[in-house]
Amino acid sequence: MSFLDCSCISHAQVQPMAIEEHYEDPSHQFLSCDGSEYTLQGPAGGDDVTGLSAEPAHYQLLSELGRGFNNLSQVNMARHIPTGQLVAVKQTNLDECTEEELLQLMNEVLLTRFFRHPNLLTSRLVFSSCCQLWVLTPLMAYSSADALLRTYFPDGMSESLIAYLLHGVLKALEYLHRMGYVHRGVKASHILLSGEGQVYLSGLHSVYSMMRDGKRLRAVFDMPHHSPALLPWLSPELLRQDLHGYGVKSDIYSLGIVACELVSGRVPFQDMPPTQMLLQKLRGSHCCLLDVAPFPLGELGGLKVSRSGVDSGIGESVATGSLTHSAAAPPADRPQSPGPKNHSATLHNLVQLCLQQQPERRPSASELLSHAFFKQVKRHTRDSFLSLMYPAVPLSSPEDPPVSSPPGPLCHAPSSVSTAEAVWDF
Repeated sequence: MSFLDCSCISHAQVQPMAIEEHYEDPSHQFLSCDGSEYTLQGPAGGDDVTGLSAEPAHYQLLSELGRGFNNLSQVNMARHIPTGQLVAVKQTNLDECTEEELLQLMNEVLLTRFFRHPNLLTSRLVFSSCCQLWVLTPLMAYSSADALLRTYFPDGMSESLIAYLLHGVLKALEYLHRMGYVHRGVKASHILLSGEGQVYLSGLHSVYSMMRDGKRLRAVFDMPHHSPALLPWLSPELLRQDLHGYGVKSDIYSLGIVACELVSGRVPFQDMPPTQMLLQKLRGSHCCLLDVAPFPLGELGGLKVSRSGVDSGIGESVATGSLTHSAAAPPADRPQSPGPKNHSATLHNLVQLCLQQQPERRPSASELLSHAFFKQVKRHTRDSFLSLMYPAVPLSSPEDPPVSSPPGPLCHAPSSVSTAEAVWDF
C-alpha cells in the first residue's frame, strides 16, 4: 500500500512499501561497462538494514539525531530490539504534509529504493504505520561533515580528511550523473560518515531527473524546493533561471563550495543577505581560500597572511568569503579562528576548477576523481581514516532513558526531544 493512501484515516496495520512490484528499477540502463565500479550492491560493511523487521514495536527510540524535510521529519537513533543493532529511523507525520510535500516524499522514497551505490545513503526498508512513514537507514556513527565542523573542527579539517570525504561524494555524483540525475543539494550536512569510515551522500529529496521519454535532456529548469536554505551551495546557472537552464555540472559547483566549507569551517556567502548573495554569484564573484587574499589587503585590517603553517590541511573560518567582504558577525556555531594557514596547490586548483562561472569549463565528476588532490586517498585505509578523525568520537547508544517506548496505535508524531542542535540533516 502506498503511503499516499489514507492510512492515517483507516488506521491500517503496518504496511511494508512494496514499490518494486509497481516500478521497474532503471539503474541498469545507465551503468558503466566496467561492472566492478557500478555493481548493484547495498551499503558497505555492517551498514545493511534489509534484514530487519518492518514492525515499529521492534524498535526502541534512543535519542534524536536531527530533523529534516522542512522540519516535518524527525530522525532518531534506534535499537532493533530482536538483534540489538543500532539504526537511524526517519519518521514523517503524513498528516502534516501538503499534497506537494507528499509527492516530494514519494519521489525521495522511490529514489532511495532505486539507487544502489556504496556512497549513496539509500534505504531498502520503508514502511508506514498509521499516519507515519518510517524510513530506516544505517546509523552514521560520525554523523555529518557539518556536525563534525561544528563540534570538532571549527577551524576546518585537514586536507587528507577533506580529500577522503570529497572522493566519496564524487563517486556518488558520478553514479547519479551517469544515471541521468542531478543532485542539487550537495553540502556538508548531506555528507555522512559511518563508524567504519564509509562516506555517504544523502539529501535525495532534492534529486531531479534529466531523463524524459527515455532520452537525456541537455538542461533542466526546475528550481529546488526550499531553495533559500540551499542558496550558498547553488550554482549561478541554476539561480539564473534563464533559457540555458542547468545540468549535472551544477553539482560540481556545489562541490567546490563544500570544499571551501570543509577547509574553513564556514559556508561561503552565508553571511550575506540572500539578494546580495544572488547578485554576487550572478556577477561572477567566486570563493577562494584565504591564502589567496579574496579581498584587498587593506580590508583585512591588521590580519597578516601566515606563510609559516606546517600543516597545509587546516583552513580558517574567514577563508571562504566572496570577493565582497561581509561585515556581518559569524554564526555562533561556527567560531572564527585566529589566523589563516596555507593550503596545497592541488586544493587551490580543485576549488578553482569546480567554481568556474561557465559550467562547460568545469570538469565532470569522473574527471575530478583523477585529480591530483585525490592521489592521497589511495594511501588511506579505514584504520588510517579513524586517525584522521581524531578527536571526533563515534555515536554510541546513550545511557539516558530512551526518547519513547515502542509506539502505540495513536496516530501522532513522536514527542520532541530537547537537543542542543540538530546535527543530522536529511
